[in-house]
Amino acid sequence: MEKITSFTIDHLKLQPGVYVSRKDTVGDNVITTFDIRMTSPNEEPVMNTAELHTIEHLAATFLRNHKDFGTKMLYWGPMGCRTGNYLLLNGDYESKDIVPLLIETFEFIRDFQGDVPGASAKDCGNYLDMNLGMAKYLADKFLKEVLYDIKPERLVYPQ
Repeated sequence: MEKITSFTIDHLKLQPGVYVSRKDTVGDNVITTFDIRMTSPNEEPVMNTAELHTIEHLAATFLRNHKDFGTKMLYWGPMGCRTGNYLLLNGDYESKDIVPLLIETFEFIRDFQGDVPGASAKDCGNYLDMNLGMAKYLADKFLKEVLYDIKPERLVYPQ
């Protein structure tokens, strides 16, 4: 069986960043899948499920309600390896195109106060597995270490 594209990326060279993972055509639309890599694979600890789950709830809520991208947002969800998230947008985008959107998203997470949207037994299948404090910490770390001064090599997968 042939490897899927995401398993052909050299995870020994991959660093936190914003990468176009793939582009798919559905009818007349291009769907861009982004790899929002928050930790360095196989070098630093992965994110725990509680903070990753909290990031998922906050990012998905923010993005679906975004004034410009809300109608283009198809999906935000965690990677199984817990080193980042996937973002799927309706449209043909490059990594640099969404950096301002990601800054807004992670600032929203970093600054969030109150109850996490959807964090109740009625709304979520694992609502007790949340950690807002760590989600805020990781959002701030990603902003400071990657997004605020993103380097060109953090926008294109390593060769």
